Amino acid sequence: MILLIDIGNTHTHLGLANHRRVLRQNNIATRHCFGRSANRLIRRFVGRGVPEGAALCSVVPRATPWVRRTLKRLWDISPLELTTRTVRGVGIRYPKPETLGPDRLANAVALRRHFGAPAVAVDFGTAVTFDVVGAGGDYLGGIIAPGLAAMTDYLHEKTALLPRIRIRDVRSAIGKSTEQAMLVGAVHGYRGLVRELIGELKRELKTRHLPVVATGSYARLIAGDMPEITAVDPLLTLEGLRLVWLATRDGCP
Repeated sequence: MILLIDIGNTHTHLGLANHRRVLRQNNIATRHCFGRSANRLIRRFVGRGVPEGAALCSVVPRATPWVRRTLKRLWDISPLELTTRTVRGVGIRYPKPETLGPDRLANAVALRRHFGAPAVAVDFGTAVTFDVVGAGGDYLGGIIAPGLAAMTDYLHEKTALLPRIRIRDVRSAIGKSTEQAMLVGAVHGYRGLVRELIGELKRELKTRHLPVVATGSYARLIAGDMPEITAVDPLLTLEGLRLVWLATRDGCP
């Protein structure tokens, strides 16, 4: 059993995997990574078993040592931390690779293994990130845009009359209330943004066939009415961590 930990800005995603696939997943608030509550929450997720190893990626550097200490205390495990130096399964053609978020590398690893190359991962999290694996199997770069919740929360926080809304699909393109109007702008507008960026990527990569895999909190919502998105994989980042852990154990490049 392999413990997988993806530390994000808002949520930390926990996964348990065997040598073939990710078996189950749960989320905890990243704020719980700081302090003793991490022991209880991670232990509860794992249950009575003892992981043979662990892999993590983190975009919250302050949280990483807390999680490392938790794993050491619970099971005497030193996790593999995914970085540009430890990544396996994908090359990197990027001017400053040390600036890449490790979750984006994990997505690229899983993308190349399961969907080939060229291909694109679109991660709908706090930010929406596009990560591009080129025809040669290397990570080329990507796109970063505001996340769906970040965009709607900003409207609420910066205006006097716009409410905080629960993001959900809306069929009509004409909002009949303030909330509906915000949902149209958010969901339909977001699909337009994603659709246009996918078109630009196809033109730049000079390909008509481009696997586009959605992951993250709002992946199913946005992909539901978008044929340009060819697959939805909520476990893409954790799967990338699993693959890197196995490749490192086996000494693969």
